[in-house]
Amino acid sequence: MRTVELGRTGLRVSELGLGLASVGGMFAAVPQQQAVATIDRAWELGVRLFDTAPVYGYGLSEQRAGLALRGRPRDEFVLCTKVGRLIEPGGPELQPIWAEPPAGVGPRLDYSYAGTIRSFEASLERMGIDRIDVLHVHDPELDFPRASTEAFRALTELRGRGTIRAISLGVNHADVAARFVRETDGGPDLVMLAGRYTLLDRSGADELLPLCRKYGVAVLAAGVFQGGVLADTADGIPHGYARVPRDVLRRIEVLREVCRAYDVPLLAAALQFPLRHPAVPAVVVGARSPREIAEAVAWHSLTVPEAFWTALRSAL
Repeated sequence: MRTVELGRTGLRVSELGLGLASVGGMFAAVPQQQAVATIDRAWELGVRLFDTAPVYGYGLSEQRAGLALRGRPRDEFVLCTKVGRLIEPGGPELQPIWAEPPAGVGPRLDYSYAGTIRSFEASLERMGIDRIDVLHVHDPELDFPRASTEAFRALTELRGRGTIRAISLGVNHADVAARFVRETDGGPDLVMLAGRYTLLDRSGADELLPLCRKYGVAVLAAGVFQGGVLADTADGIPHGYARVPRDVLRRIEVLREVCRAYDVPLLAAALQFPLRHPAVPAVVVGARSPREIAEAVAWHSLTVPEAFWTALRSAL
């Protein structure tokens, strides 16, 4: 697995990272043994970037990350998690997408300075790992004034003390990330952008990616399969779509035609596309089984001819 420098952070990561929402029970329950086996298989295949969050299964994803990663050489992998939600008894911000959350607890939004520190400390405890490398402010649009001031100040202090290595954002909205980068004068070291720089949605390139290039902020591209809408095996309506719009279906068919012409798997193209932008050093994908992460690694390593990308630009 190729490794890359993660912007200005001094961290080096595999070009493909594993997102751990699925092993926390997103949309469907995943047995603990299977979750750990998925992370183990990713490690065997050279993946050294792992991304989780407190809200993923209300702590379940972080616990499983800890089970799988504890005992591995700590300087050989980069671990990311998030702040912005505390997992506590009676937490009111429940999300129906988690299939097996622990009983009696839920997330509560908290972007305050104190809440951010508490979230960080709770994540360390759940994972049983001595440090977190990258800490994302998760969904800052939910309380932008505090997220961009109090949470950001807390992360800046943690980074200054060497407790974390990098400050990041975990966002689904390119405009929110661009605003955060502007208002903090390029303060984050990274942005993890989900679903906004993909074969189907390139809105991240309008403002955010050029802004990140200007400030030296690296972008981790996530959600590259667009909630499953690009997968032939998508189970029902893909996440993020109440109904897949007709123009999206048309564009997918164009993509498939070009892929057939060059014998390139569509999901390989989807995974590799963001890496062609100079602001994007790595891509993060989810997997819920050893087979799924092995498929993603194969798509990442596939050689895609330059003529394919030229044809794709012309077709779209």
